[in-house]
Amino acid sequence: MTFATRIATAGGPSVTVISETSAITDWVGRYLGLWWTAESVDPGTAGGPVIRADVDEQQHAALRGRVLAGRPEEVAYAAAPMLVIRSGSGLVTATQSQDRVSYEWAPDATRMRIVGTDETAVATATARLAREVVRGRLLADGWQILHASAVTRPADGATLLTLGDKGAGKTTTGFLLARTGRLQLLANDRVFARFDGEAIRVLPWPSAAAIGFGLLDALGWYEPVRARVRAGERMHPTQKQQVTDALRAGDRTPLWKASGVEMKPQFFPDQLETWLGLSLATEGHAVGILFPEINAKAVPELTDAARGVADADFFGAATEDRYPDVFGLLPAEASTAELAGHLGRLPHQAFTMNHDPDASTAVLLEAVERARSTGPYPYSAPWFREEQGPRQ
Repeated sequence: MTFATRIATAGGPSVTVISETSAITDWVGRYLGLWWTAESVDPGTAGGPVIRADVDEQQHAALRGRVLAGRPEEVAYAAAPMLVIRSGSGLVTATQSQDRVSYEWAPDATRMRIVGTDETAVATATARLAREVVRGRLLADGWQILHASAVTRPADGATLLTLGDKGAGKTTTGFLLARTGRLQLLANDRVFARFDGEAIRVLPWPSAAAIGFGLLDALGWYEPVRARVRAGERMHPTQKQQVTDALRAGDRTPLWKASGVEMKPQFFPDQLETWLGLSLATEGHAVGILFPEINAKAVPELTDAARGVADADFFGAATEDRYPDVFGLLPAEASTAELAGHLGRLPHQAFTMNHDPDASTAVLLEAVERARSTGPYPYSAPWFREEQGPRQ
């Protein structure tokens, strides 16, 4: 039996995943279907870009052999080595030994083949590439990617973006605001944005969410997550085994790679809802920007720190460090100047947080009320019409 799931965004583009293994199409739906949409369809009616993904050791070996017989280029894709060859007709063939997964992309037919020896590895790779196919279509339609977290008010789609350098507190800001129960999480790391002539529309970038031990503990989520892991529930497969072992043991000590990057618990998007009680949004329109800073020794407060929208706030070839355009799915990069200009006209507010979630949330809600538009994108109504503290 053959299964098919169509993934689509509120922005329009879609991709259909077809497999003889229902667990693969289910996985893609789970990974992408809450922030975008997932729908089971008849495989025979699939139009537009299609990804065929299966567990097939012989086909994996054949594609891998084709790559090794050529003169492959080695790249890092999703933090793992990948060997790639390209034909004169545009056909791209690639293989990853670490996961034992191989790929073939035929651009003229907009068809991709993904095969491997392990169901989870194939499903994970398929979700990534389905997202990349849609990403290319969105970029071709004028969308761009911001390095930002975002929260949305469900009543009207009004969205606050959080920008800042690495470690500034973008993810923390998003989770603290979503935790109030009044706003939905639209993005925790990246967001698609496009000015449509009247407003800056925003769409989520579906991804696993990485939350460090310190933040999990501070928000009261560590023990509930630990209980689920000890009961045998599984988190995202990109989570390192050391993290899983630490959760089972109740060890809250941060874990670090040799490169200095923290190893964090990794959550599926649906686990943000079912495990942590957050609500996710599928689209919105930007009405303000927050600029956080985390200082463990500081008293949380609003600040006058001046920071505009910078080139580093956009993801492009120069800043993309996890998903380079190996398969030629992305269009030529467009200038970010126009969108940056519109973003720069939004009201903004800077603030300082520390490691006290309640105190930080209190000043964060003040910052939210300050971030209203009185200029080109009017939004003068209060975000919260009654007192609202952090969810207990």
